[in-house]
Amino acid sequence: MADPRAESEPLLSRARGDGGRDCRAGSASCRPGAASWRDLCFDQAAVFIEDAIQYRSINHRMDVRSMWLYRLYYSNACQWILSFTIFLILFLAFIESPSSLTSTADVRYRSAPWDPPCGLTEGVEVLCLLVFVADVSVKSYLVGWAQFRTNPWLLAYLVVLVVSLTDWIVSLSLLCQERLRVRRLLRPFFLMQNSSMMKKTLKCIRSSLPEMASVLLLLALHLCVFTMSGMLLFIGEKQGDGQDRERLIYFRNLPEALTSLLVLLTTANNPDVMIPAYSKNRAYAIFFIVFTLIGSLFLMNLLTAIIYNQFRGYLMVSRAAVPAAPGGAAPGGQAGHDQQGGPAKSFQTSLFRRRLGARAAYEVLSSVTAEGEAHPREVGVRPRDFLQVLQRVQLDGSHTQAVMEKVRSYGGDLLSAGEFQKLFNEFDKRVIKEPPPRPEYPSPFLRRAQIAFSHRYFDYLGNFIALGNLVSISVFLVIDADVLPEDRDDFVLGILNCAFILYYVLELLLKVFALGLPGYLAHSSNVFDGLLTAVLLVLEISTLAVYRFPHPGWKPETLGLLSLWDMARLVNSLIVVRFLRIIPSLKLMAVVASTILDLIRNMRAFGGILVVVYYVFAILGISLFRGVIVAPGNGSLSPDNSSAPCGSFEQLEYWPNNFDDFAAALITLWNVMVVNNWQVFLDAYRRYSGPWSKIYFVLWWLVSSVVWVNLFLALILENFLHKWDRRSHLQSLAGDPDSTYQTSAELLFSLQGMLLVGGPYLRAPQDSGVAQTAAGTPSLPAPALCPAAPLRGHWPAWRATPPRRLPTPGF
Repeated sequence: MADPRAESEPLLSRARGDGGRDCRAGSASCRPGAASWRDLCFDQAAVFIEDAIQYRSINHRMDVRSMWLYRLYYSNACQWILSFTIFLILFLAFIESPSSLTSTADVRYRSAPWDPPCGLTEGVEVLCLLVFVADVSVKSYLVGWAQFRTNPWLLAYLVVLVVSLTDWIVSLSLLCQERLRVRRLLRPFFLMQNSSMMKKTLKCIRSSLPEMASVLLLLALHLCVFTMSGMLLFIGEKQGDGQDRERLIYFRNLPEALTSLLVLLTTANNPDVMIPAYSKNRAYAIFFIVFTLIGSLFLMNLLTAIIYNQFRGYLMVSRAAVPAAPGGAAPGGQAGHDQQGGPAKSFQTSLFRRRLGARAAYEVLSSVTAEGEAHPREVGVRPRDFLQVLQRVQLDGSHTQAVMEKVRSYGGDLLSAGEFQKLFNEFDKRVIKEPPPRPEYPSPFLRRAQIAFSHRYFDYLGNFIALGNLVSISVFLVIDADVLPEDRDDFVLGILNCAFILYYVLELLLKVFALGLPGYLAHSSNVFDGLLTAVLLVLEISTLAVYRFPHPGWKPETLGLLSLWDMARLVNSLIVVRFLRIIPSLKLMAVVASTILDLIRNMRAFGGILVVVYYVFAILGISLFRGVIVAPGNGSLSPDNSSAPCGSFEQLEYWPNNFDDFAAALITLWNVMVVNNWQVFLDAYRRYSGPWSKIYFVLWWLVSSVVWVNLFLALILENFLHKWDRRSHLQSLAGDPDSTYQTSAELLFSLQGMLLVGGPYLRAPQDSGVAQTAAGTPSLPAPALCPAAPLRGHWPAWRATPPRRLPTPGF
């Protein structure tokens, strides 16, 4: 552990290795001029505010050059370049040998893939690695050596880069002929280390491992007991009876019996596994029913409950006690640890970072306020100073305007620490833009028409017409299902389609008349309807120009894959999306729909974890099973496929499910994760590569189907239950219903929402605890960079208490 005294040193001191001089409070050498000093403090406050908004740690260098580099690093351009580099190095797996650039993965029909020459993909890869070297160099410089050597992610980042560059050099020296490239397995690390939410998810999984291990141990014991019982029970008395067939097919030996019952846990081979014995005596069904009840319905669901409980506890519960009084310390002597010494819960840490960054910005700006006053009467931040700082913050314009309006509401009075902290609540609010003003018409008739066509009943009429359009298309699809294409008559459907499209065009024009063009485009549903109507109109005009107006016996000919008429019918079916507009008016459907939308937004971390797992197992699968699935002989290509056993890999023609390239490996892993007929894969790869292959597929089943799918279920339950049970709390967050802002409903990732729904488990950090921690923060510039005065208010004296370690920087 690093020396706390080293952590308390200013980042520009000699102890921090910056090479600069020590700056004391009031030192003239640290203050070249009042204007430059104010600009420096304003820049520091802007950086602290950005850290608070993004929930980043403030443990980083705060001199002028470092702040410029820090803001450049977190700029949209640099982050986009880093994200694109991560995507590019992961995407190389599709191009490099074995290449996935073939039209099919079927070993019977696949042509020889194109393999890039040695050095092509390696050149792209080394450029990506150089970007990552620059990334870790900038991070290590900004956080300083003391923080770098205690940050496991940054240390692992450095190790992964060293191993990857070494393996790259070895690969070139062997002319790209090596079978296993270790650096391919390490590539997903670049995705994980760049996402703080993925790191939190990994912590969630790690906290669930002990409880999951206990259930998996029970599951293994359950399998062993029933495997031994099955092998003793199904001993054939004579050749050909039900017991003997059961033994020969499913309980021949210990590995086969274990595999059969393991697959039965997923119900993939039910009832096939019990049919031979059940056909001999119906009492044998009790064995398989009891096994399924205990394993599938009890232990597997218990595993889901344990993962949900741990997942919910990780997101919403914080056992890390933030000190409630100055000088207090968390049990164990360090902030961020609970009574058992475990890691602090990540969202409590994020909330603490928000408060700490805001408080640091407040102290910097309050020192500017007190500059020149020997005995300041009041402590606070001048609103005009905060407005100047806000102009320097990289922030969405709508949120900036909201905060500015809030600041102006305080008038010219100094902002206290509490008022300053409340300003940050505006950043958690989703801006509702006021619709543009509607056009004004002088005629009373036009005004009444405007009211009618902007009424919600007009939208209801449009939805009803769209329903009629879908019904007509569905009816004619059913009628024409048994009619040959050359015998169909599309006259009636063509007339109806013209009528529907004319109504959509009329509806668009009337809405533009009622709302005005800016008001029409202000609603996303109108934009979608307008684009859809424009596409339908273009297709309809093209159809009429090519095939003329519909008449009896009218049948547009197919030119290419689809005719223009068929394309119009396909686009027409997208009208079903119009019905999504009725969801907000139905409470039950609105809760479900909002849960789905939030899942899509919040699934980035879980999706990233799944990408990492898929990537690693796909690379391992290619290394282990590449080329083991070979094209069958001519006998296997007969129509009845009589040479292969029924239900086998060959008889089901699963030939595209192989590991000959990266894309094929991903699809194969997906098919195994779904666990439908996954016993076919186990049997085929056992025969083609050996019995050890089962270890690979069972591990994949545990990681994907058991762990990840249960985590996904936990996320659904957590999100839905809080939306269902805490709707009143979420509505209270929105404040005045006439307000132009409402709080975001992204509950799992909104800290203000978590404080309301977390009940007694999640608590806002007390100002005294934030103050004490900030007092030990090495980057807070109170004496070193903004030497106006020591910390004020009810904060303790600067560095009067031993410094407290913050959570590791949010890189």
